[in-house]
Amino acid sequence: MKALFDAYDMSKQNFHQRLAAYGYRKEEEAELLFMVEKIRKNHPRMSARVMYRMIQPQTMGRDKFERLCLDNGYGVRKQSNPRVTTNSKGVIRFPNLIRDIEVTSVNRVFVSDITYYELNGRFHYLTHIMDLYNREVVGSSESDNLRAENTTIPALRQLIRLRGEQNLKGAIIHSDGGGQYYSKEFKALTRELGMQNSMTEEKVYENSHAERLNGTIKNDYLYPYQPKDRESLKRAHKKAIWMYNNEKPHDALNGLTPVQYREKDVIDNENISTRYFPLSTTNHHHHYRELKKKKLK
Repeated sequence: MKALFDAYDMSKQNFHQRLAAYGYRKEEEAELLFMVEKIRKNHPRMSARVMYRMIQPQTMGRDKFERLCLDNGYGVRKQSNPRVTTNSKGVIRFPNLIRDIEVTSVNRVFVSDITYYELNGRFHYLTHIMDLYNREVVGSSESDNLRAENTTIPALRQLIRLRGEQNLKGAIIHSDGGGQYYSKEFKALTRELGMQNSMTEEKVYENSHAERLNGTIKNDYLYPYQPKDRESLKRAHKKAIWMYNNEKPHDALNGLTPVQYREKDVIDNENISTRYFPLSTTNHHHHYRELKKKKLK
């Protein structure tokens, strides 16, 4: 290898730096193409230039972005507009672990997705993590860019705070093929937690619960709330999630809200344990005692 480095007048350190930069660039391209694919579902004829203005990637210029779109089949053609899905080529894919699975308690399966919200001609990115058992949103984030450290990672850290690190070991985190879910940082965090990564393999409906959640948050709450700027969007987003979790009845939950369904499950099973919330949260211990009192009455 030394002879090879010498032949190209390159040090070993420089070689690995270039290799790391190449890997980061490919990861970033995969994330952008993933978002382009989502935009095209709603805007089949939107040009790469318009998408660039809306996404405003911070590390890629307009010409390079347009070339990336054209090279991957996202040019707008006059006669036809075939959509080519390329985000699954040459990137990491996890097996789909939730196909035909029966979820019997909280903290077993979480589904997640990233969607965009257009505000004043710019895209903002909303990440949600939902407990599939009781449909409760347990992690979320808002960002003006697609980087994992501003989308999936803060949403996952919120999940850890709400449910407790010790309760997530062995749980499945399921998503579609977005690069934010196989970034080094996200994988390192799920590995540290002992969680299992899962992804869609073929069809969109393999992550249908997360897709529907995104639609509900945007169509039933954010659009009617009409946020005017990013700060009001953040407030509206938090309010939407609270309303969804605490006041929206779900047919799949026998007409209960996600929080009501979780609380009822605790009472019905007399399982006042730490599999729902972290031990260190005093408020939750008080909540358990109150629930037990209600059952004894």
